[in-house]
Amino acid sequence: EFVTEIYYRVPFVQALDLIANRQAYVEAGYAYVPLRRIVSIVKAKFRMALSKSLVMASSAFSQVAGESARIGPLLKSMNSQYTGKDYGAFDKNSLGSEELTAQNVDQYAERSMPLCMSQLHSGLKSDHKLKHWGRLQYGLFLKGAGLSMEESLLFFQREFGKIMTAEQFNKNYSYNIRHMYGKEGKRASYTPYNCTKIILGNPPNAGDHHGCPYRHYDDDHLSALLSKMKIGGPAERAEILNHKRSKNFQLACVKHFEIMHPQAASVRGVNLDGVGNHPNAWFAGSVSYHNAKNAGKDATGSATKLEASSPGAVKSEEMKDAAA
Repeated sequence: EFVTEIYYRVPFVQALDLIANRQAYVEAGYAYVPLRRIVSIVKAKFRMALSKSLVMASSAFSQVAGESARIGPLLKSMNSQYTGKDYGAFDKNSLGSEELTAQNVDQYAERSMPLCMSQLHSGLKSDHKLKHWGRLQYGLFLKGAGLSMEESLLFFQREFGKIMTAEQFNKNYSYNIRHMYGKEGKRASYTPYNCTKIILGNPPNAGDHHGCPYRHYDDDHLSALLSKMKIGGPAERAEILNHKRSKNFQLACVKHFEIMHPQAASVRGVNLDGVGNHPNAWFAGSVSYHNAKNAGKDATGSATKLEASSPGAVKSEEMKDAAA
């Protein structure tokens, strides 16, 4: 192994950790590092270069942001910018051959919604209403998921109608739904909230159901919720909680997706772009996963059926031959 190993010669000061652990050979001021250990050297150099660049960017940032009225606001809001698909255009074909309607939202809420939206759905079903920020967050999500304005009005009226009359709903809430779809007011079509906007947005108060559970719930509340929903096992739930404690809220959401959709990355036809960055991307990825899985089952079932019928067909042909 020593003879066939590939070594890299670097100044010994760049391999002090390896030298301390006797994982490199030192001679004449140089360390000879085996290929399998070179990653630590590259990682250290990258970290050093990144730190230097960040210091330079920080010093230039304040100057540019303060002097340029055109670029300054853009730079100051850069940390909250989302550059992926905005899901703003209503697409009734977003579920493939199916269509999201007021009748099947419950089905999709149970199977394909991220935790933030399933909590809003549960809150709506239990309270038969949502406050302003909850209606906005959930209503725009459903719009991006493919729920038409007419179906959205039916869906919310059905729930709100359990605690109020149709006249009260039409007077106080139907305008807001039509407004979200660009049919009222300035007729602008609003886009669903991405994860960054939800995390940095208005935190929920008592009676609210909006926000990001990984960001706005405490550890005990989130842990109890994950257990109640039977999301993963103890080790997997602990990993989600660790992401939350480390303020990696979106990684916690990605882990939730991975638990509920095993080996999704290897399933043909599944689109995982934006999962963990946008609730609608999470939803779209889940729907495509289940559609691909169901298509695979149907194909397997058809093949099995054909195979099962083959012996009978052969026997029938033999009987015909015998009769002839």
